[in-house]
Amino acid sequence: MSKLPKEHQFVDLSDYGRPIARVIANSLKNTKYTPVDVTIAFVISGLIGIYCIFEEYYWASAFFLIFKSILDAADGELARIKETPSYTGRFLDSISDILLNLIIFISLWYLTEVHIIWALLAFFGIQLQGTLYNYYYVILRNRFNGDTTSRIFEDEIPTALAGEKQYNVTLLFKVYKALYGIFDEIIYALDRNASKGKPFPNWLMSLISTFGLGFQLLLIAIFLVLDLKIYIIPFFIGYSLFVFIFIFIRKIFY
Repeated sequence: MSKLPKEHQFVDLSDYGRPIARVIANSLKNTKYTPVDVTIAFVISGLIGIYCIFEEYYWASAFFLIFKSILDAADGELARIKETPSYTGRFLDSISDILLNLIIFISLWYLTEVHIIWALLAFFGIQLQGTLYNYYYVILRNRFNGDTTSRIFEDEIPTALAGEKQYNVTLLFKVYKALYGIFDEIIYALDRNASKGKPFPNWLMSLISTFGLGFQLLLIAIFLVLDLKIYIIPFFIGYSLFVFIFIFIRKIFY
C-alpha cells in the first residue's frame, strides 16, 4: 500500500526493491522472525557487501548492497503485516543505515587513498541528501493523510508501544538524535517553511527520490561493477549540490 493518496503518488526511484521486500515479508508472516531480525539481516548483508569491496568482488558487493536495500524495506513491511510497529525497530533501522553508510565511505577512503576529509564530506553529503528526501516525503504524507505515523523531525522521546520497553526506546532515540540531529537542523534551516508551501509536484519528488538510500546504494553498486570505485566519493560530493538546487526550486515555484 502506498503511503500517499493516488493523486500524489510519484515514481520513487529509491524504492525499487519494494515488490521483493513484500514477498520476503509475506513469507515471514507466520514465522517466529520479527522485523528486528530482518533489520539485523540487512546489517549483515551490508557488512558482507563491504567485505566484498575489500576483496574486489564487485559483482558480489553490488548484490549484497542492493539486497541490503531490499531487506531495509522488508523490515517495515513485516512490521505492518504482523501489526507490530515499534519505535525500537524504527530507530534501530535508521541507526544501522547511517553506521553502514559511514563504514562504506571509510572503506572507500582506505581503498582509494583519497584524503579522509573528502570521504567524510561525501558521507555528510549523502546523509544531507537523504534527510531532504525524508523531510519532503513526510510533509506530503502528513499533509494528505496518506500516512501519519512519521514525524517530520524527531524532537521528543516517544512513548514505547506495546511489546517494547521504554528504556530501549529512550536509549535508541538518544543515539538516533546524536547521529541525525545535525542533518535535521541543517535541512530545516535551509527550508523551514516547506510544510506551508504548495504541494510538491510528483516530478520533483521523483527527482528528489534519487536522494533515497536505496538509489544511493544502487549508484554505488553500479560504480563498483564498472570498476569505478575511485569516482564514488567525488560523485556524491558533487551530487550533494542538488540539495540546494531542489530547495531553490521548491522555494521559488512551490
